[in-house]
Amino acid sequence: MKEFRDLFKSADWKTEKHIPVIEVPDRIMKGEFFNVKATVGKEIHHPNTTEHHISWIDVYFHPAGEKFPYQIAKFEFVAHGESVNGPDTSTIYTNPEVTLSFKTEKPGTIYATGYCNIHGLWQNSKEIELE
Repeated sequence: MKEFRDLFKSADWKTEKHIPVIEVPDRIMKGEFFNVKATVGKEIHHPNTTEHHISWIDVYFHPAGEKFPYQIAKFEFVAHGESVNGPDTSTIYTNPEVTLSFKTEKPGTIYATGYCNIHGLWQNSKEIELE
């Protein structure tokens, strides 16, 4: 039986449209809020149609030296062009791009995970340092 962690895929976001791209400064100020941007399809656009779309992005932070990560945010994307008239008949489409902020007293690793309704679970991470 596969472990849940084995279901997550990863690759270079410049060549794979499903990878959550994490944009955050490499060094942040201890105890001060900073912005984190997570985007799926930054370099290669993801279609985000009724039939093929990103359903959600989760963001976690794992402080250095701690046992478990903290879930910072969960974003759901629920408008993919569907309507009562059928698939891709609405003019409303979401784009899987989010910005959030948080603060920390420790360096650590930010993780972003995303889910494509056709291609499954994807992950990426970025380490941050404190000034």
